[in-house]
Amino acid sequence: MITCIIIEDQAPAQRVLKKYILDVGTIELKAVFSNAIEALAYLKLNSVDMMFLDIHLPKISGIDFLKTITNPPAVIFTTAFSEYAVQGFELNVIDYLVKPFSFERFVQAINKVQPKETVQDTSANLEFFVKSGHEYIKVKSEEVIYIQSDMDYTEIHQKDKKLLTPETLSFWENKLRANDFIRVHKSYLINTACIEKIAGNQVYLLGDIQVPIGRAYKDAFLEKYVKG
Repeated sequence: MITCIIIEDQAPAQRVLKKYILDVGTIELKAVFSNAIEALAYLKLNSVDMMFLDIHLPKISGIDFLKTITNPPAVIFTTAFSEYAVQGFELNVIDYLVKPFSFERFVQAINKVQPKETVQDTSANLEFFVKSGHEYIKVKSEEVIYIQSDMDYTEIHQKDKKLLTPETLSFWENKLRANDFIRVHKSYLINTACIEKIAGNQVYLLGDIQVPIGRAYKDAFLEKYVKG
């Protein structure tokens, strides 16, 4: 589960973030701070995956605060002012949410964040949300068989269902790389735990699903998962 803190001096904005975090269900809120000085003291003793950081804060701005941290967690700026977006991304923030932002926009932002333990442990299971119509469907990475790129969207294939998502295949490749997913074709990302056999230029997945192996990906794929 992703751990986070909120650094926000306005009570209404704090309430919105708390509600969204609770609604998502895969984020654990560790603490809420109304200024960056208190947050800095907390971070010296505790580690979190992510922080929601307002820019206009008392004592020190969110941008100046972020510059003081040598190894910050993933940062999502939350602010009423859009003019700081470029400066924010120069500081490698994950996303920039302009108030008031919707739950949909919030979910898009947090889907870009990975728990630290997921990066360190390749067997860890990642949970994420996929928007389907007016709903957000929770997906476990271990239940995904493969992901296919199809023009302007990607298809997430599970055993009994398929979900469409606007993210690119490269987005999912980066997000799921630590969970034993590998690109075998320009249009396919597969879960290696679902491989049943490899024959010629085809890899067979659970349910007798056949996925082509692209020429540009074949050598690296075989070297890692066949030759060892």
